[in-house]
Amino acid sequence: MSERKRVRKGVFPAAGLGTRFLPATKAMPKEMLPIVDKPVIQYAVEEAIASGIDDILIVTGRGKHAIEDHFDHSFELETILGERGQERLLEMVRQVAGLARVAYTRQKKALGLGHAVLCARDLVGDEPFAVFLADDLIVGEVPAIQQLIDVYNETGATVVAVQRVPRDQVSAYGVVAVKSSDGRVHEVEDLVEKPKPEKAPSDLAVIGRYVLVPEIFPILEETAPGAKGEIQLTDALRQLARNDRVIAVEFEGTRFDTGNKLGFLEATVELALAREDLGPDFAAWLRERCSAIAGGRN
Repeated sequence: MSERKRVRKGVFPAAGLGTRFLPATKAMPKEMLPIVDKPVIQYAVEEAIASGIDDILIVTGRGKHAIEDHFDHSFELETILGERGQERLLEMVRQVAGLARVAYTRQKKALGLGHAVLCARDLVGDEPFAVFLADDLIVGEVPAIQQLIDVYNETGATVVAVQRVPRDQVSAYGVVAVKSSDGRVHEVEDLVEKPKPEKAPSDLAVIGRYVLVPEIFPILEETAPGAKGEIQLTDALRQLARNDRVIAVEFEGTRFDTGNKLGFLEATVELALAREDLGPDFAAWLRERCSAIAGGRN
């Protein structure tokens, strides 16, 4: 096990094609699709910052320049907003650019999540790090990644976020086999990538938050591609669990899978309702609309 160090870096794989949101993602990165008025990836970056992570490492691919532009200064826009006296908007734009130190590396081929994490090796170095799949937008009193970091700080082990899902949905996830449990914290015996429901070792599905130790990198280098030619992070974690501790944490909070259209719409509605500036008027409209639908009117 590596020497206990603080989790300072967060890796954000963002090289996917976003085919489930075509045609919108033909020219726009799926990570930049807005939930109300904020890109999906910004929610995850803000979660990282709120959890004490200093460095944001984004693994990009072709056509992802908008992500880099979003977290950079836009001098022309800032100048125009300043000249117009739109100070609130100017501060908002500057705040995004100043959120964190951001570095980028390129995943030149779509070879899976494990390969995307491996691409960040030189930026991570020999220290523990967090991984965020921005498609999983998680809202709660304590940031989801902070809950994992807390367990890492106690144990020094690799930690993965899990959520109980219906058995008929386990084939969409990596699923953990549990050795022992202490409330919402589970010692992992094994992990299985997208098992058939009847063969799944549990209903605990791995969700897009991880705290990984650097020992994962040599394992990823040796992990063979799966049936789709992709290097799966789950396969590397399975190998790691044979020699080191891997812990699964049932995080507290509400998770939205914004990588599919229904989850994206659910997140948009819930986060809009939670806004002080939008919530009351939007709730009134929703009640009226739902009443109209229930009454059979369009």
